[in-house]
Amino acid sequence: MSEDAIIIPKKRFHIEEALLILLLILSLVGIGITDFSPSDGYGYWIIMMFVFALSAIIIGWRQSKHRSVDFKKILREQSIHWFTSLMIVGGAFLIQKSGRIQTDDIGLVILLILSLSTILDGLRVGWRFSLVGIFLGVSAVIAVYTEHFLWIELLIALLIVLATIVWEVWQAKKAY
Repeated sequence: MSEDAIIIPKKRFHIEEALLILLLILSLVGIGITDFSPSDGYGYWIIMMFVFALSAIIIGWRQSKHRSVDFKKILREQSIHWFTSLMIVGGAFLIQKSGRIQTDDIGLVILLILSLSTILDGLRVGWRFSLVGIFLGVSAVIAVYTEHFLWIELLIALLIVLATIVWEVWQAKKAY
């Protein structure tokens, strides 16, 4: 293996990969918070809606630099997408306040809404974002059925990061 082949993956490490890792870490933190204190989990996932929206806007902005896409259009689409997602979360909160959803379960419902929003936004900004959304959805289901779910989810997150790195290395080698 040549020295260039070792350097290529570092050069190809994009903001998308960094955001993937950050969002996975923040998601694991949120899952832990939701398990420990469901009411705190609700607030955490609301904040995460904004973090995910900002991350998607950053990715869209970076992509607009390399493609002939107007950033104002990207910003408008992202704003509508994440604002409507936040409205749905607000609706879930109102349903919870009416007593139809248990307080302990609202964090999981919001996690599923965030999962769907992230998967769908991944169609626009890239497959890494969809991977995070799939991780969130799988995590919500695993958390319901498994007592020691955090270790399983940590393993899944590590596998996602490793698979992304392997994919990037493979793509870099294929390009050269």
